Amino acid sequence: MNVFHDDIISVLNLKNFYRGGFFVKKVLVVLMVALAVLSMAKIKIQFWHAMGGWRIDLIKSMAEEFMKLHPDIEVDVQYTGSYHDTLNKLIAAVKAGNPPHIVQIYDIGTQVMIDGGIAVPIQDLIDKDKSFDLGKFMPQVLNYYRVNGKLYSMPFNSSNPILYYNKTLFKKAGLDPNKPPRTFEELLEYAKKLTVKDANGNTIQYGITWPLHSWFFEQFMAVQNAPLVNNNNGRTGRPTKAVFDNEAGRRFFRLWYELTKNGWMINTKKEDWDEANQYFISQKAAMLITSTSDVAYIAKLAKQHGFELGTAFLPRPKNAKSGGVVIGGASLWIIGGHPQKEIQAAWEFVKFLTTTKMQIEWHTKTGYFPVRKDAVETLMNEGYYAKHPNMLTALLQLLLSVQNYNTNGAVIGAFPEVRQIIEDAVEKMLNGEMSPEDALAWAQKEATKAIQEYNEVYAY
Repeated sequence: MNVFHDDIISVLNLKNFYRGGFFVKKVLVVLMVALAVLSMAKIKIQFWHAMGGWRIDLIKSMAEEFMKLHPDIEVDVQYTGSYHDTLNKLIAAVKAGNPPHIVQIYDIGTQVMIDGGIAVPIQDLIDKDKSFDLGKFMPQVLNYYRVNGKLYSMPFNSSNPILYYNKTLFKKAGLDPNKPPRTFEELLEYAKKLTVKDANGNTIQYGITWPLHSWFFEQFMAVQNAPLVNNNNGRTGRPTKAVFDNEAGRRFFRLWYELTKNGWMINTKKEDWDEANQYFISQKAAMLITSTSDVAYIAKLAKQHGFELGTAFLPRPKNAKSGGVVIGGASLWIIGGHPQKEIQAAWEFVKFLTTTKMQIEWHTKTGYFPVRKDAVETLMNEGYYAKHPNMLTALLQLLLSVQNYNTNGAVIGAFPEVRQIIEDAVEKMLNGEMSPEDALAWAQKEATKAIQEYNEVYAY
């Protein structure tokens, strides 16, 4: 009870002294009205997210459904730009003293959020909520966001990259549409066969594309069971240096370089996901590596553009160790400093977004895979994956991934800076400024500097 409510109770005790009096009756009426108003007052919480495009309306509809079930809670849903923009806006809001209650933060912001100390660890809320069963969640997803044995945020939109390919163009090139490339060597072979030039020697169809983004380097390191940083990928201690200048890193840099040099790959501008998707949808590229979050979108457009879509696991070098994919996407953080009733309301909303029903809706309408095991079981029993095999690809790739420090993903405070450095290195390589080997060595050196500078501020 708040102070005002306690005062009301004290005043109500006056009836013992003025029972039956007009004054008491009038006071009681006023106070009853006041109590009714208090009970009708909604708890307002704010939710910031980074899901642009058509997903904005989807998230709004999910919030509206929650509010129908919880008429005492009002959720103000705001799209706050990209993942990077959202994190920066959160930092500014915290400094200004007006942060949201819930914020969607991308995977690589995990250590920054922990070091900032501004969030209520989800584990603390789970421990107090006997109705919540964490055992129903996918352990492969939880493993990313659990640091030093503690779950700090709630997984929500989880993804990994897969290979999309145009079965129609495979047939045209004489390739078996049911046998996508499984190794780097096959990927090079297929990309060459799928590249088409016109009579003037101009390329009108490329073998493959993917966004110029560090995420793909990170994933292909994990596919080869290799770490990005020391101290077991930052999982058993704060990392002090980058360690990706190894054979696994060189294999992927060389693959990217060779595909580009031979004209079999069309590259995008830095971090341009839409451009890569457009190359594939317009059939300017026969293969695409991108996030599973676009499965539903790409499947729909492939049908509209008249070609058959196929999906497959990420290829790996023929003799490399078998690893797996790392969780991508983002999670939900509850920000502290708000009244307890608002924190509790935020927790109720976070729980709602990760219910079986909501995760099924989110998965089937986007391509982000469910973070709950019972959501997968429900869809399997309903025959959903038999009708939508491309939606199953990402899920199987995740389930078949080895679970270790390398595939659980690196925990790096300076991760955004490290990503920028790796992307700069790729550009230097593709522009001919550096060899693949020199570009990777430069990236490791600069990434180590960024990690050490971060640690000077936050490692204590």
